[in-house]
Amino acid sequence: MQLSGVGKRYGGGRAVLREVDLELVPGEVLAVSGANGSGKSTLLKIIAGISRPTSGRVLGRPRQVGYVPERFPSDERLTARGYLTHMGRLRGMSTRAAAERGVELVERLALAGGVDTHLRKLSKGNLQKVAVAQALMTPPAVLALDEPWSGLDRGAHGVLGQLIDEVAGAGGAVVFTDHRESVVALTADRVCHLRQGRVVATEAQRVALTRIVLRPPALTGPVLADPLLREVHDVREEGGDVVARVGAERSDGFLLAALRQGWSVVRVEEDGR
Repeated sequence: MQLSGVGKRYGGGRAVLREVDLELVPGEVLAVSGANGSGKSTLLKIIAGISRPTSGRVLGRPRQVGYVPERFPSDERLTARGYLTHMGRLRGMSTRAAAERGVELVERLALAGGVDTHLRKLSKGNLQKVAVAQALMTPPAVLALDEPWSGLDRGAHGVLGQLIDEVAGAGGAVVFTDHRESVVALTADRVCHLRQGRVVATEAQRVALTRIVLRPPALTGPVLADPLLREVHDVREEGGDVVARVGAERSDGFLLAALRQGWSVVRVEEDGR
């Protein structure tokens, strides 16, 4: 999929995007970086087909596009199950297949309250889990996510990373926005920098990662809420262990802190990502 000379202007106001040239590559994870007001959300809407450019062209947009908006509506009268089943049917799935897929996704993301909770009763973080799930009901050829980690609990952070890896591994092109450099470094293969609606640079982003498997000490609260893991973006539970992916340059300090706090190191290995 390719954007050629894409611009966007709302009414008579200033241009939000100016002459954007950008290619989305199958199997690649692209981050869009920029300050507030730089045009990131508008760019993702155009990629997803939610908004049309006022100039330039979008070439080769596939039929199956998944989109996670920055703000997901909470006033729906449907339950999470009903909403996801409806979205799956709109994409050509049978009712049964759509219901099963929706349940599978929100269970992976650990939706609090369960699939039969009405959307209007869900917290922001749990609404975000439904937003992620609806974008993945069918395998997307392009997946666009606008600040997708916003509001998610620590366990869902790691699951979202897995889901992004799965889409890219299946040949889908993934594009996301996030204001945190650590998230971009751990997730993206390439970064597109926007400034005042223009692409000022694109660069490869390959940070060496270390995969660290730890066994926690006796804790009084949820494992993933432990202060040791507060700065770790990609962390998940596997069985009784905790798996964390950290930048290689931070791995020694992280391991030292874990040992000092009573954690046991199961293994340390290079992450091929």
